Amino acid sequence: MSRLALILTLMVALVVTACAQPAPTSQAPAPAAPTTAPAPKQEPPKAAPTEAPKPAPTTDAAKAAPPAAAPAAADTIVIALESDPPRLDPHLSSAAVDRQVFQSLFDTLVDLDENLNIVPELAEKWTVSPDGLVYTFNLRKGVKFHDGTDFDAQAVKVNFDRMMDEKTASARRAEISSVDKVEVVDPQTVKISLKKPFSPFLSVLTDRAGMMLSPKALAADAANFQNKPVGTGPFKFVEKVKDDHVTVERFDEYWGGAAPTKRIIYRTFVDGNVRVVNMKSGQIDMSNLTPAKDIPSFQSDAKWKVSLKPSLGWQGIWLNVTKPPFDKKENRQALAAALDRAAITKVVFSDLSAVPGWSPFPPGTPAYDETKKMPARDLAKAKDLLSKAGNPTGFSFTFKIGQDAVAQQLGQIVQSMAGEAGIQVKLEQVEFGALLDQLGKKNFEAAQIGWSGRPDPDGNVTNHFITNGPNNYAGYSNADVDKWLEDARTAQDTAARKAIYKKIDDQLAEDQPFIFLWWPVNDKVYVSNLQGYVHVPDGMMRTQKLVKK
Repeated sequence: MSRLALILTLMVALVVTACAQPAPTSQAPAPAAPTTAPAPKQEPPKAAPTEAPKPAPTTDAAKAAPPAAAPAAADTIVIALESDPPRLDPHLSSAAVDRQVFQSLFDTLVDLDENLNIVPELAEKWTVSPDGLVYTFNLRKGVKFHDGTDFDAQAVKVNFDRMMDEKTASARRAEISSVDKVEVVDPQTVKISLKKPFSPFLSVLTDRAGMMLSPKALAADAANFQNKPVGTGPFKFVEKVKDDHVTVERFDEYWGGAAPTKRIIYRTFVDGNVRVVNMKSGQIDMSNLTPAKDIPSFQSDAKWKVSLKPSLGWQGIWLNVTKPPFDKKENRQALAAALDRAAITKVVFSDLSAVPGWSPFPPGTPAYDETKKMPARDLAKAKDLLSKAGNPTGFSFTFKIGQDAVAQQLGQIVQSMAGEAGIQVKLEQVEFGALLDQLGKKNFEAAQIGWSGRPDPDGNVTNHFITNGPNNYAGYSNADVDKWLEDARTAQDTAARKAIYKKIDDQLAEDQPFIFLWWPVNDKVYVSNLQGYVHVPDGMMRTQKLVKK
């Protein structure tokens, strides 16, 4: 038996014996409505930080679990999050977990439904000029901010001006870089003019760039807004205790009608096992992520509902193309050829929280290429590529991964698979925030991190692979890809855009600045008496209609 086969066998055994223990799941394809059956193994996820999931150290569940607390009252819903939301300011936020809390506090100009259609929210309707340069939004009347001030066209202008102001250092600035100016036509009408056509514009507004913040609160203390956020959402901010919880309460003047639930508490559990212990003990009503090994136990328990849907994101390995050993394309290709995507998802994710992936465009998203098949593991090809690169006996590199058990397991499998091709892998576990910093500074050779995904294909590739893009951790630059990315942004026809994205996908597969390994599956686990939840593929928990019966 080969060393890899032995390791995989042992890991499968560990997964099987751990099935009864509580842990966090991921996200996978499934029907729009919650289901108690596992999602189809081959159906992948759709878009959504990333952003990437934040790995955190795993601790012993019994020791780490907080003191027992009484189950939440009927008028309170407790939602478990996998990490502490760092910045409750949509203009400054760069973490995916922030977006979960934002769904309660803020409304967007437009939103997504469960089929990824763009639907009205703060904007009741909109028109786009024939040349694609002017978007005119007719705003909903009678909308109030939590501080009692009116939402109107001037508020929209204030928000865009803040995001576009270089001094704000907004994480949204790049997302709305196509905006030329914002004009108030009348209190209920706002006109946004673009510098050039930008097809993804509406989809960008379904996320943080489209969330509206109170101009009064910004004027009073913009720098401190994240500590006392004020929006138009169904719930208003009460308090945030770092690394413990965020509490929001019903906003009775909400334009969509007062929520049926009085209070929502978002509790932070960085350890998946601890999260599950609290779920099983009745202290949690809903969880954003649950370990894959524990999903079956919730699926078989009538007290719980499990909803699995394909996410919009991707995961894999960034390769720094600016320095050895991955400045040589053949070395990047050799590592990719040595990896077995199907084995990775089976062993690490039990085929529940992930499916094999090989593209930035998951199935079900607009640019997914149905003709493209999963690359098979090919050790002979890997060794041939190593010879072409001038290192027939292989090479070595350091692979930076997160600090949690799943990241370590993934690292060990990659280490073993690569080793059979003659590629020696040294593992280095790094705290998530530090890892992001090192990626930004190109202080790595290879690193595992991914992206939560976006509904428009542009959001899944441009900032990651365009020359000098803000998320281009690889340092990748290809003039053809740059041109195609810009072409896809300005093209108005869906078929034409898909054809362009196919060229980009094919070129990335050739150049390998990033090895796409899996598409996450989006899971939501919640108590069976919780009603009103609609699972949208972006993975964000919309809370306005949630109620415990």
